[in-house]
Amino acid sequence: MSDQMDLTAGERTAYRTCPLCEATCGLEITIKDGRAVHVRGDRDDVFSRGYLCPKGTALADLHHDPDRLRRPLVKKEGVFREVSWDEAFAAVQAGLMPLIEKHGKNAVGLYLGNPNAHTMAGALAVRPFIKALGSRNVFSASTVDQIPKHLASGLMFGHPATIAVPDLDRTDYLLILGADPMESNGSLATAPDWPGRLRALKERGGRLVVVDPRRTRTAGLAHWHLAIRPNADAFLLMALVQVLFAEDLARPGRLADHALGIDQMKELSRPFTPEAVEGHTGIPADQIRTLARELAGAPSAAVYGRMGLSTVGYGGLATWLVDVVNVLTGNLDRPGGAMFPTPAHLPKKQKPGGKGWTFGRWASRVGGFPEILGELPAHTLCDEMETPGEGQIRALITIASNPVIGLPNAARVDRALAALDFMVSVDFYVNASTRHAHVILPPTGPLSTAHYDVNFYNMSVRNIAHYSPPVLPMPDDERDKWEIFYKLALIFSGQGSGADVGTLDDFVTAVLVGPATQKPGSPLFGKEAEILAELKLWKGPDRMLDFMLRTGPHGDGFGVNPDGLTLAKLREQPHGIDLGPLEPRIPGILATPSGKIELAPEPMVQDAGRLKKQLGEKVADEPLLIGRRHLRTNNSWMPNIPVLVKGPDRSVLFVHPDDAIRWGLTEDGRAKVVSRVGEVTVPVRITDEIRPGVVSLPHGWGHDLDGVQMATAREHGGVNVNLVTDDERFDPLSQNSALNGVPVRVFPAA
Repeated sequence: MSDQMDLTAGERTAYRTCPLCEATCGLEITIKDGRAVHVRGDRDDVFSRGYLCPKGTALADLHHDPDRLRRPLVKKEGVFREVSWDEAFAAVQAGLMPLIEKHGKNAVGLYLGNPNAHTMAGALAVRPFIKALGSRNVFSASTVDQIPKHLASGLMFGHPATIAVPDLDRTDYLLILGADPMESNGSLATAPDWPGRLRALKERGGRLVVVDPRRTRTAGLAHWHLAIRPNADAFLLMALVQVLFAEDLARPGRLADHALGIDQMKELSRPFTPEAVEGHTGIPADQIRTLARELAGAPSAAVYGRMGLSTVGYGGLATWLVDVVNVLTGNLDRPGGAMFPTPAHLPKKQKPGGKGWTFGRWASRVGGFPEILGELPAHTLCDEMETPGEGQIRALITIASNPVIGLPNAARVDRALAALDFMVSVDFYVNASTRHAHVILPPTGPLSTAHYDVNFYNMSVRNIAHYSPPVLPMPDDERDKWEIFYKLALIFSGQGSGADVGTLDDFVTAVLVGPATQKPGSPLFGKEAEILAELKLWKGPDRMLDFMLRTGPHGDGFGVNPDGLTLAKLREQPHGIDLGPLEPRIPGILATPSGKIELAPEPMVQDAGRLKKQLGEKVADEPLLIGRRHLRTNNSWMPNIPVLVKGPDRSVLFVHPDDAIRWGLTEDGRAKVVSRVGEVTVPVRITDEIRPGVVSLPHGWGHDLDGVQMATAREHGGVNVNLVTDDERFDPLSQNSALNGVPVRVFPAA
């Protein structure tokens, strides 16, 4: 289905959801003569109500960026040349298929970047491509970000996407650990206007507590800030569990009937008294007890943790313990606590029990690291590229990613990419990583593709549905991301670069529809031909989304519920549909074999032994490096947008005044930061907002490398913090890279 209006003539207003972070803010876009000239917050959006951060206002600048690629590039004699799409796909086939025929499918690796998950095409159309590729060497940004949360949720609740989010708008007490949503706009908890929601919490008499080594903007708003040592959150959370049991404050309420392992948690936490963890956390024992008592005594409370918990050596334990505390205080799955959304595009599970979830179905070739969610950990990507032998990655496909900027030991990543036999990138920039590619396939701009937040409505603090048709027409010589993925899938399935993506689109739709129509007793039984005919109105991800919406909890069921939701109906609501606040879903949502919350899964219990062992060890006295967020940045996504990078230099090292004296550093001077893998020289900012013994350098900078074709990003350069993060530091439980709490040495530099 296509828009009936002329998308190029005159001036008009269009609406869509911002795809640049997890907040899903509504946009009001002024279009004049086929160009987006102004972006503001949509005041009528049912979720964001006009709120918008600086990144959202720059979406038009991203779409119209002159450095954004519009046509494919093929490297010829070391130089990128624009070619036709047919020539580009033929080059992919010629470069990769001989390698697969000679060395097998595992010879081609895949690295998926974070932006891919922020597009409907990336979320829905990438799976057929991955299946056709057939390689076990799949990696993504998840293992430098959020995989600990998926691991904990999978083991506790039976599915890695069953993630509890804080009920922000109704809670009386919010404990935030290792997150700065005032700057990041939130993560794994979708909510526009975190600043407004946190202020509203305070205005209604609620209490906000933040645990972070730095006095972030969020910590500055809080009633209480606890400046913890990096990588100590698991000690703190285990001590909270210990106090809850020791002082008879553990009251899970109705959850006691739906949880296994409560007594086991009591025994597991026994050694972790506030006094025992005090040296590790840097938080006095009496404050830990006060925190536990406040959590237990609040009318409702939610514990929420993010990057500071995930990207450390105990990431798996810390993220697991967040929900353990939520359960023990009776705050999981109740209004004002931590709750589970009911997204419109997924079936609503209503009966407890299932097969559960497992990981480690295969392991990496070199290090033997386990698969999680079908992926291997990013910290071993270079091992797999550099180590000869059967299964060595000889070619790599990157999608919406920049691993040279985003992965630990960045210099090693850079060398490994340069040494590949062949590299293909689906990206619309020649960045620090794609400059190594032999073929670049650029998807169309963000305003020329349809959007629905497939991933983030599953973690939304309110049940919302919002579909955005293209705001601007896609030029004839551009391709949507789903078309690129399907063409690659056709190549890897042996049908060749000349095959029609429409045939795969039909096949994927049939595979999606078939099981639902072949199950006796289903209201869709026997209606396959009828449903496929109705879905012909759409193509690509739109077709999949229509089926998902219509078979979801609010859907029309293809006639079963005539007033229900369809893509056509959702499309008629440019400001979205509010489907209401979160509702309790336990026990129905639980997919563990027991049909209960597994409060003490065996992998967590075993890893807790590692934490217990460290209780008796001396805390090392060495500087620890952490990252930080900024409202105008988003990982390494948008460094080429002038309005976002203007102003004071943000790629600077935060140092506490006491440390500056100790190390001989001066304000606006420069420091040399050295780790096991490398060193950087960076400007110094002396501030008491950072804990003594901790230094902070933001990620997402360092784009001034030879071959990068991003003029603004090159001009502002900055320092790539991942030149000093260490690929040998990771959480052995979740395999997530430990990008925070990195031991470093700091010296004055000329």
